[in-house]
Amino acid sequence: MLVHRTTRPRPRDPDPSVFMRVQPSFVAPRAPASGLTLTWVGHSSLLLQLDGLNILTDPIWSERASPVRFAGPRRWVPPGIAFDELPPLDAVLLSHNHYDHLDDATVRRLTQAHPAAAWMVPLGLASFVGKRGARLVIELDWWQEHAIQSLRIAATPALHFSARGFGDRGETLWCGFALRGASGRSVYFAGDTAFHPEFGRIGERYGPFDLALLPIGAYEPRWFMRYVHMNPEEAVEAFRAVHARAMVPIHWGTFKLTDEAMDEPPARARRAWERAGLSPDAYRQLAHGETLVLD
Repeated sequence: MLVHRTTRPRPRDPDPSVFMRVQPSFVAPRAPASGLTLTWVGHSSLLLQLDGLNILTDPIWSERASPVRFAGPRRWVPPGIAFDELPPLDAVLLSHNHYDHLDDATVRRLTQAHPAAAWMVPLGLASFVGKRGARLVIELDWWQEHAIQSLRIAATPALHFSARGFGDRGETLWCGFALRGASGRSVYFAGDTAFHPEFGRIGERYGPFDLALLPIGAYEPRWFMRYVHMNPEEAVEAFRAVHARAMVPIHWGTFKLTDEAMDEPPARARRAWERAGLSPDAYRQLAHGETLVLD
């Protein structure tokens, strides 16, 4: 790491004001069963309205992605949806236990404010959310499925790791999620992952998808991060593998986690998209709080 920092100093970050926060326009309290909307809260936190249900992914409303309040990566942009403005939640999906995806304070707030929500978690995380007030928790291994009303949710493979301390690495699983409703609408949430060969199999089993929500940030230095996070070019390759109509880039622009400039991931992703000859309209980059409505 010291050699890397000496030979390749960190690029300069932009002023935080370049990242806009806009007023969300999701449907409250619920979108029609035939509708599909997506609102970017920030990082990997998204509000998905699918099959008439409200689903939240990897929620974090805290100021820092950290086990303590006084240190660790701080938000560049406030959450795109104010916590008290969330619609009634039917499900919360957790991809793994890292602090920028599984936030203790947010879990406690959600279980109190939305006690009827089902929590879908990878193996080993049920006790964490259960101890913080979750009443209905479903643990899934890769390729296992569970139905919430008319919506089928499958846990999908990811190339990552888990840990919240120094002695628990790999003790709980990590995953993505494939969602398909009775309406025929479908969404792939990749969670946090490096590029891996199972993207094609995910597309074969659960695609084609209306939306693929793919991480594009936290990838430098590459020699170290390549085994846990995709870079933007790999995210575009993953999009092609899972057979989706459109891609929404996530896991960028909210917390400073690694060496690349904060505004670099979407610029690189857009260039990779153009080089791949993909439709410009299918790359749907969102501002914090922005709602995407699919026809």
